Amino acid sequence: MKQQILDLSKQLMAVESIDSKKDKLQEVIEVAKKHLEGFTIEEFINENKRPSILAYAGTTRPEKFKIILNAHLDVVSGNPDQYAGVEKDGKLYGRGAIDMKAAGAVEILIFKELAKTLPYPIGLQLVTDEEIGGYDGTQLQIKKGVGADFVIAGEPTSFGINNKAKGIVWMNVKTKGIAAHGAYQWKGESAILKMRDMVESIVKEYPVLTKEEWRTTVNIATIETTNTTYNKVPDNCLMKLDIRFIPEDWDTIKDKLTKMFTGAELEFLEVEPPQITDENNTYVKALQAATGVVTGTPSDVIVKHGGSDIRHFNGVKQDGVTFGPIGEGLHSDNEWVDIKSLEQYYEILKEFLTKLK
Repeated sequence: MKQQILDLSKQLMAVESIDSKKDKLQEVIEVAKKHLEGFTIEEFINENKRPSILAYAGTTRPEKFKIILNAHLDVVSGNPDQYAGVEKDGKLYGRGAIDMKAAGAVEILIFKELAKTLPYPIGLQLVTDEEIGGYDGTQLQIKKGVGADFVIAGEPTSFGINNKAKGIVWMNVKTKGIAAHGAYQWKGESAILKMRDMVESIVKEYPVLTKEEWRTTVNIATIETTNTTYNKVPDNCLMKLDIRFIPEDWDTIKDKLTKMFTGAELEFLEVEPPQITDENNTYVKALQAATGVVTGTPSDVIVKHGGSDIRHFNGVKQDGVTFGPIGEGLHSDNEWVDIKSLEQYYEILKEFLTKLK
């Protein structure tokens, strides 16, 4: 099985499936489809030209799958030599090695082996837009009625079971002042100084992290004004914010921000749900046990600061986690996945799927 995993991983990694090359997104899907002959394959695509597929046994999609294995086959851009998977010292190097084409290859192969023999319905969901939000892949499929009792996305977790991740708010805060000549400040009102009060509110309520902590954060991405001259009191100011909120703040974050920025004009551009599945969930416990059988050590339940497509399922009250092999360097020039862990990942998923009732 090791060689099959490596061969398919390299086939997927050889495709430069970045969002700016829509033909490559389709090409990587076609590579996957060649390994799924004999299964029903539903294809999804909208006007944004980011394809995804859903594979399952039988001719009719079940109303709800028991398990969905989810993998994204898109990657961020890389150097040309990163699109050839290279084996060295027990590791597979290249773009998509850990994020997450190798895990996707494992999911394809385990689905292919077990989907027709399991006593319950299982789906394989392959998408090409997770790196830019997952709206045209996972979210589109959910809107088309695809659902499951439990979803596993093979994102890099080094065998930790990631049941919580932060939600996202992207927003603009705008202040208005009164323009005046810079030599006559008392005749104007600086929009920038008004924005200073907003910044102080952020620093007070959400201090900048100096070490890893599980709490809501606010990143001030930019502060700008349309004023380009020295001798003018600016009458407008814009602050762009990236807020990452913990699931515990889900119900209150928008109201809290609105109150904190009283007096400013607010524009909420994105409000994305967090990822949250109970750590005592039956499937989480089963996945912990399966990892223990294969590796000798049951998985820890972990939290992550970055989001994944699991949030789209959680947003419609369906459970799921990210769970993947060992590796490092995602989005970097030194991305790798541990080859032994890919074999273990296969065996863990097999143990998990075959032991479910």
